[in-house]
Amino acid sequence: MLTVEPSGGVLGATVPGLDLAEPFSERLLAEVLLALGKHGVLRFPDQHLDLLAQKRFSEQFGEIQGPSNHKIDPNNPYPEIDILSNLKENGRYIGAPDAGQDWHTDMTYREVPGFVNVLYGLRIPHRDGKPLGGTEFANMRLAYEGLPAELRSRLDGMTATHNIEKFWEHMRRVHNSPRPPMTDEQRSRRPPVVHPLFLTHPITGEKILYCNPGFVVRINELPERESDEMLDYLFAHQLQPQFRWTNVWAENDVLIWDHLGTLHRAIADYAPDEIRLIRRCQVRATKVFDPEYLRPVRELTAAAT
Repeated sequence: MLTVEPSGGVLGATVPGLDLAEPFSERLLAEVLLALGKHGVLRFPDQHLDLLAQKRFSEQFGEIQGPSNHKIDPNNPYPEIDILSNLKENGRYIGAPDAGQDWHTDMTYREVPGFVNVLYGLRIPHRDGKPLGGTEFANMRLAYEGLPAELRSRLDGMTATHNIEKFWEHMRRVHNSPRPPMTDEQRSRRPPVVHPLFLTHPITGEKILYCNPGFVVRINELPERESDEMLDYLFAHQLQPQFRWTNVWAENDVLIWDHLGTLHRAIADYAPDEIRLIRRCQVRATKVFDPEYLRPVRELTAAAT
């Protein structure tokens, strides 16, 4: 039986005693998926994964987005594994130093959006014995439930447009990212996409608010001005303190989180010489909406009732 230790907050749990380098059985994967649906963020401590092991673990949840521009090294045989770090070699960042500093949900700008991130903490900055560079999350099930009933009814069935260019330009303007403006070719490869404003979570069956400030630009069924006002309201609503929880990293942690039911942001509270080095796989929702993939989850749920 899987051991799951809840954080005590609105999200998060620790799952000790597993070696993620070993493939999961069908039952164990179902137990992990149920825990992920319930807690949103799972921490697996004391892991020791090479590139191939992290790739294989991640692929149990779906197709990894890739290849990434932020490779660990030119000879990396797994370019879909990338790195988040402020570490420099020969005067150049080895990964993406500006990634994820503001609230967003990864890959909602794709028609098949993100399901989970799999992050492996190799180096975690500390100051005065305290770990830095935490990852903060917001619970979108609670955010949905916290909306006024009449607003949930009014917005039910509406859709939102997600556009990667919003995030791209935000990083350039607000965070002084050196990235140039998007080209027409980049826009053609990542055109805006539409997703439901309220999504039914495939694991839990619960409604969630699927509307993140990183990529959402419009509620399509509302006039433009009304859409802008509603988005301002929803973005402020979902980031209220009662919906939020912060993960504190330790080296050799593997953290996975559910993109469908959470927002997240990286906390940039560390200096340039305080090194944070994390290896990442971004996993798309290519499996989790498949009834056959979730069959063991349904069987476990039925057996428990």
